[in-house]
Amino acid sequence: MKAMIFAAGRGERMRPLTDTCPKPLLKVRGRPLVEWHVLNLVRAGFTEIVINHAHLGHMIEEYLGDGSRFGATIRYSAERQALETAGGIANARHLLGEQPFLAISGDIWCPHFDFSEVKDVLHDNDLWGNPHASDKRDIAWIWLVKNPPFHPRGDFGLDLYTVSNTGNPTWTFANIGVYRPEMFDGIQPGQHAGLGNLLREYAGKGQLGGEVYEGDWDNIGTPQQLDALNAPFGAGRP
Repeated sequence: MKAMIFAAGRGERMRPLTDTCPKPLLKVRGRPLVEWHVLNLVRAGFTEIVINHAHLGHMIEEYLGDGSRFGATIRYSAERQALETAGGIANARHLLGEQPFLAISGDIWCPHFDFSEVKDVLHDNDLWGNPHASDKRDIAWIWLVKNPPFHPRGDFGLDLYTVSNTGNPTWTFANIGVYRPEMFDGIQPGQHAGLGNLLREYAGKGQLGGEVYEGDWDNIGTPQQLDALNAPFGAGRP
């Protein structure tokens, strides 16, 4: 299975830090965010990685190179302007192939997420080995987290392992998911498109699976959040 890291966002709320440094290269506890992902992916057996980029993307390529020093092969999907998440995937389809792939945002920090557990979440057959109809099987599998203070209403409900657009409680999308490529057939390379509407569409059809992740997870959106993660123990560190 291949993995994609979203790294094209401008990071407006992180300014002025992102005026001179792409958000995925900001450091948490001594290591750039994107490097945390690369190391954890390789540890889990993901050695083919695709990274999209736009704002200051050359700096990401210069830092990570071809991935060989991490034991991986990294290929890049450059965007003149950030195409959003679903648009970024559609633009990189030629690099991702025709099998389900993992995608994760480059601006989250989840150092203990076990990526080895994501490889068999999408099933083509039922428990008896019978093929699922294409309009009945899960098109994607996403991970959800407890609602953070900046997003108290959450995004989705969860009934066993089926994600829904409503529910009590609700959970926040962790920006980690496994997707079938055909989910993006309606988006042309170079087209701007967000992932949220697609996820809601398939959740409404009952074709979106998922589960809750309870480990360390932070979506780093502001310099204050970054400072809190990098604070010494006993000084407001999460």
